[in-house]
Amino acid sequence: MRLTGSLDEPELAFLPWSTPLEEWPDELVVALPRGISRHIVRFVRLNHVVYAVKEVEEHYAQREYELLFDLVRRGLPTVEPVGVVLDRADESGEPLPAGLITRHLEFSLPYRALFSSSLRLETANRLLDALTVLIVQLHLAGFSWNDCSLSNTLFRRDAGAFAAYLVDAETGELHPTLSDGQRTYDLETAATNVAGELMDLQAGGRLHEGIDPIVTGVSLRTRYDQLWEEITGPLVISREDRYLLEARVRRLNSLGFDVAELQVSTQEDGEHINVTPKVVDAGHHSRRLFRLTGLDVEENQAQRLLNDLDSFRIKVGLGTQDEEIAAHRWTTERFERVMSEVPAAMRGKLEPAQIFHEVLEHRWFMSERAGCSVPFEDAITDYVTTILAKKPDEFAVLGARAGTPSDDTAELRIVMPQAAKEAE
Repeated sequence: MRLTGSLDEPELAFLPWSTPLEEWPDELVVALPRGISRHIVRFVRLNHVVYAVKEVEEHYAQREYELLFDLVRRGLPTVEPVGVVLDRADESGEPLPAGLITRHLEFSLPYRALFSSSLRLETANRLLDALTVLIVQLHLAGFSWNDCSLSNTLFRRDAGAFAAYLVDAETGELHPTLSDGQRTYDLETAATNVAGELMDLQAGGRLHEGIDPIVTGVSLRTRYDQLWEEITGPLVISREDRYLLEARVRRLNSLGFDVAELQVSTQEDGEHINVTPKVVDAGHHSRRLFRLTGLDVEENQAQRLLNDLDSFRIKVGLGTQDEEIAAHRWTTERFERVMSEVPAAMRGKLEPAQIFHEVLEHRWFMSERAGCSVPFEDAITDYVTTILAKKPDEFAVLGARAGTPSDDTAELRIVMPQAAKEAE
């Protein structure tokens, strides 16, 4: 047996690798919600960290490990590869499949675990929005997934939306850039897989009657085309309309993308220029929040927290030049104030940033019902006792408490381009 990789947990080397994965003892395996997979997958917990182990043919295990490593190095949303176990054999000497080890993504869930009974239209739209953003990010980096589906994706709650992470790169390919044909193939595969997954839910009585699997699957291409055009499409402006360029950059920032380079060329009439975003990186708001506060959160969560930070700065009378001072005070007086009110036993229910977002939402609804602004402290207390206490755990270390969290954020809306909203 050969185990290679960046193993930060030596105990991984002493797992029962000579035993087929499906026969690993129950006391070793952690009960976590799993998506549909054509391979045997088990979760193990070592020193409070959960790892996913997948059995797959040796060539594919080695290839997927290297692909995931490249994607993580590029900062793309995917699970983190830890190692690969090769040359496995059982006690009688018979060869066993290789084992791919990845670190389980905390607070993430497969799509089937994000709704309690049936998949509603609001949840389906938010899942497809998150999947669309993930595909665009991967395509911008030159990654062709070739087997994109809801089952090959993990989702984390991100304010009123979801953030999607690639969890299976077995069939993927990494290129300098992708051709239109490669992107089209990926999207056609994605639409087919999504429609099939929704049909499976429909057959089991777990799909809302208002959702058409075929139409919903096809809508993925519409969402993708609109977002891809917004991010990469050229902008033709006159020299007098330069404000449109700033508006375009701001619009991209609002979608969570940074413009790293602009390609500008003059048209034949000499009065208009053609501006094309050359390179865009996702994570505009999360990078800004991390720089100011050290909080590493999802993009929509970061945008919501930054809005609250800006409001706090105005409330305490600090100008834009005092942004770092305001960020320090906000972290101490607002964010950490909320976390201090959450009992230790409840901190595995949601990510801290998600808890803070939901406190803000809860305060807004309380104020609307009361007809006046409810004190921040009252909203924290009421949220913890009436909302958070009833939620199931979504942290990685779930053990026997693993369940299927209900879709209790249906009243919230994902922020998408206006064109995408109209298409829905």
